[in-house]
Amino acid sequence: MRLEGKRAIVTGAGSGFGAGIARAFLAEGAKVMIADIAGGMAEAVASRGGGIAHQVDVADGRSVARMAERAQDEMGGVDILVNNAGITHLPGAMEEIDEEDFDRVFAVNCKSIYLTARALVPAMKAARAGTILNVASTAALSPRPRLNWYNASKGWVVTATKAMAVELAPVGIRVNALAPVAGETPLLKRFLGEDTPEMRAKFLATIPLGRFSTPEDMGSAALYLCSDEASMVTGTVLEVDGGRCI
Repeated sequence: MRLEGKRAIVTGAGSGFGAGIARAFLAEGAKVMIADIAGGMAEAVASRGGGIAHQVDVADGRSVARMAERAQDEMGGVDILVNNAGITHLPGAMEEIDEEDFDRVFAVNCKSIYLTARALVPAMKAARAGTILNVASTAALSPRPRLNWYNASKGWVVTATKAMAVELAPVGIRVNALAPVAGETPLLKRFLGEDTPEMRAKFLATIPLGRFSTPEDMGSAALYLCSDEASMVTGTVLEVDGGRCI
């Protein structure tokens, strides 16, 4: 029970990596708000694991504020925040990506971290304790062609993580990031452009361990960084990528 007594919010937890992280936290004793823009998917995860389902648009400040208020009302506060919600644009030449797609990628992948910090960091500062985990990507460290603006958004996440860690360390708040390679999630098809055996084989050939990241991989890594076992770890970006970035 490595997170016994802890209260967590995991965004994008209705499926994929977020669901894996939420399940790992629940199994280790945490109270978990399973937050997702798809309320039905959040409910499905919560019904199986016992968390609190909450529908949220992480790119909307009022929606994030309501999430924080409900977490305070129903859990008594938040000790752990996992900013996992993310999207990508379809592969394409950088100059051909629609402005609407660009704006949405940066709103969900970047602005959301600002909004959750604005809503939740003040209480963490008052408690002089807390853990924030941002989900970046190997795309931030080893960018892939034709995903330029997604790569850039995840690079932003890495820099934001390190800046947050430096600023918040004096008040007892740790901030880290995970950098997964693509996995069996709803985003895989958009990363690949088309989900075919040939495209999968081509991508897997770039991963030394020869497989995608799984929700369980992410859950285990998140559990470590958000537990007291990592009490001396802040500002780090942990690659969960099977060697992709070597």
